[in-house]
Amino acid sequence: MKATKLNSNRVSLQGTIQVPGDKSISHRAVMFGSVAQGTTTVENFLPGEDCLSTIACFQKLGVSIEQEGSSVTIEGVGFEGLQEPMEVLDVGNSGTTIRLLMGILAGRPFHAVFTGDESIAKRPMTRVTVPLAQMGARISGRKDGEFTPISISGGGLKGIHYPLPVASAQVKSSILLAGLQAEGTTTVVEPEKTRDHTERMIKMFGGSVSSEGNEISVQGGQKLAAARVMVPGDISSAAFFLAAGAIVPGSRIKLLNVGLNPTRTGILDALQEMGADIEVLPYETENAEPAGDIIVQTSDLKGITIEGELIPRLIDEIPIIALLATQAEGRTLIKDAAELKVKETNRIDTVVKELSKMGAEIEATEDGMVIHGKTSLRGSTVSSHGDHRIGMMLAVAALLARGEDSYLENSEAIAVSYPAFFEHLESLF
Repeated sequence: MKATKLNSNRVSLQGTIQVPGDKSISHRAVMFGSVAQGTTTVENFLPGEDCLSTIACFQKLGVSIEQEGSSVTIEGVGFEGLQEPMEVLDVGNSGTTIRLLMGILAGRPFHAVFTGDESIAKRPMTRVTVPLAQMGARISGRKDGEFTPISISGGGLKGIHYPLPVASAQVKSSILLAGLQAEGTTTVVEPEKTRDHTERMIKMFGGSVSSEGNEISVQGGQKLAAARVMVPGDISSAAFFLAAGAIVPGSRIKLLNVGLNPTRTGILDALQEMGADIEVLPYETENAEPAGDIIVQTSDLKGITIEGELIPRLIDEIPIIALLATQAEGRTLIKDAAELKVKETNRIDTVVKELSKMGAEIEATEDGMVIHGKTSLRGSTVSSHGDHRIGMMLAVAALLARGEDSYLENSEAIAVSYPAFFEHLESLF
């Protein structure tokens, strides 16, 4: 297996970066544009493999979509204009694509089949298929509908009141998208608040959604209208440079136009609690999604405990937080994060395995990990295991590594969310 040589033993990182568009918002912009009436334009779209899978699926459903770089034009057909696909819908590596699209197609009176890559085949889908079946969709698949391939025949949905067993924005969004097409009211109750991009986008496209505490409700039979979507930079992508700026000596990095949705900014809260030298400069904007610039400089960090309601606000950033913790004084404890086990990889075990190769003192627990700092990292051959966030975290870790060179296996996984990652990283040298 060919491995990519990583830059190591950097003495400083200096510069300004515009991180790519938010992955979660890019997915949803294409989906909502497709089921709205009229022409939707999306700017700063993330042309990563996951979001391109979403475009490809909607094209198979009869939607005309033109994508050139970070600009996308969608000729929306409404929910009713979606057509039964002649081919299997291949979602690639994208959990967002399959789970949200199942919610949309649960309301359509035709048959569709979903598949994906090897990683998707291991990710549990019953958390989505169970509530959709309760609403009236007919679903079958491997292991009683738990894993792909999965087929769905939709239409004739009725609204439900559904308490989520786990805090998941994907599951919440899937049910709400089905609820927009169902008879009556659909209500989702979250155990902890999760990212609210779907709720914001319903409103942006002229729909109605209500929230009270942790309950989110939509009325069925809604029609959506085309919109112009400006996608802010992805804070999950920015997190890798925030970490690099904080732990590589002599560094100062400015990140432009980063999304600052409060349901996603847990990484900023964690960095500030750890003592990071970080400055947030929010824009004055009327956009549906708040954004701003962030400046980070080399910092003396301390270990903290990350748990409870903070976890859903930084779930995708935990791998890079684990790396930060290796460079913080004292112990960092991450708990209540069992959801990491069903991401692109089991991120608890994978983070522990790969950082341990580099000399980190890190242990897995049932619902998180314990990291002891401050430790020196050494060069090693590591692997992303096909997980884009693990790959980027290890590339940042290598910047601190001493001794032999570091090599990253399966580095191509990074293109899922950040095709220009290595180019942007090298611009700081």
